[in-house]
Amino acid sequence: MQEYGGNIFLSGFTEIDKPSMVIVKKIVGQYAKKFSTASESFESLKMSLKPVHKTEGSEKYEIKIKVMDSGKPFNIEITDRNLLSALGEGLRKMETLFMK
Repeated sequence: MQEYGGNIFLSGFTEIDKPSMVIVKKIVGQYAKKFSTASESFESLKMSLKPVHKTEGSEKYEIKIKVMDSGKPFNIEITDRNLLSALGEGLRKMETLFMK
């Protein structure tokens, strides 16, 4: 598990190419900032990535997102063929769930 900024943890992203990883870090960092601004008790944002249904030309990514706030977990799971699409959709869903 890789740690970024003290409260962002990414797991399973080691096989992602560098240009995509730069985008992933930027997007995740922006959402972590939103979450920490929305709640003084925001603790962490954890994400895990797992390729599923891996066949040539048809790969799917499963992303699990967990936000901890005051000891309470918020969980989202998303699967998509496009990594960045899955990431964006999952974080938007988490924002909706977390900001209620």
